This record gives sequence, C-alpha cells and structure tokens, in this order.
Amino acid sequence: MPKRLMLLLVFLVMISISGLMAKQGVLFCILTLFMVLAIIGKQKAGLLMLRVYTSLQLIIASALPIMLQDPDNMVPSEPSSYGIGSFSIQLPDWVVFGLLIIISLVQVWIAFTPKVSRYFSRALNLNIMR
Repeated sequence: MPKRLMLLLVFLVMISISGLMAKQGVLFCILTLFMVLAIIGKQKAGLLMLRVYTSLQLIIASALPIMLQDPDNMVPSEPSSYGIGSFSIQLPDWVVFGLLIIISLVQVWIAFTPKVSRYFSRALNLNIMR
C-alpha cells in the first residue's frame, strides 16, 4: 500500500471516529469507514468512491466562502475561536477556508496519483463486500 494512501486512510478513520464520538453525521462516518475497508481490500469500487469523495469534498470546501457570504452584513466580523481540549485559538474565516481547501486539494492529489491507482489490481467490480 502506498504510504500516502495509508496516511490518507488514517486521517479518514480518525475523522470518522471523532464524528461518531461526537454523534455528528453518523451515517456519513459509517459510510466513510466502509470506504476505507473497501480501499484496504483493493477493491476498484473503493478507488472510485475515494475519488468521488475527495472531489466532492474539494467542491464543497471551495464553495463554502460563497455560500456563507452574507451580502446584507458587510461589517467585518471578529475571528472565530476554535478549541480542542485545553488548546484554543482565534482564526479569521479566510484562514479556516484556506486550510480546508488545502486539505481537500491534498486528498484529491493523493486519490488521483498513479501509484495509488496501481495499488488496486483487481478487475473492475463494484461489489465492496467481496
């Protein structure tokens, strides 16, 4: 398994488990874990799901600043604060959106790398339970 793909799968598993623990998007987290299992099983369906998943994620992350813009409220807002455990930080919205877009770009780059494509050696089969 390519190291980049392994790192991406670890990231997806961590995000899915944290979503399950927070009880946010439970069905989406479970489907992501099934996708990870299909990728580990070298299923072509797993590669297809990964490519669609990362592409949609990039499209949504890129559209977030436009969707969340409020033309009626042009007053600059103060930075949003984020907290993870005892660590808290205040970041402007453009930094958060930029970080989301960069993470999405890296995921798309990994999903479409030729080395990752060669990892999936089985014939095209959309049955992820095989």
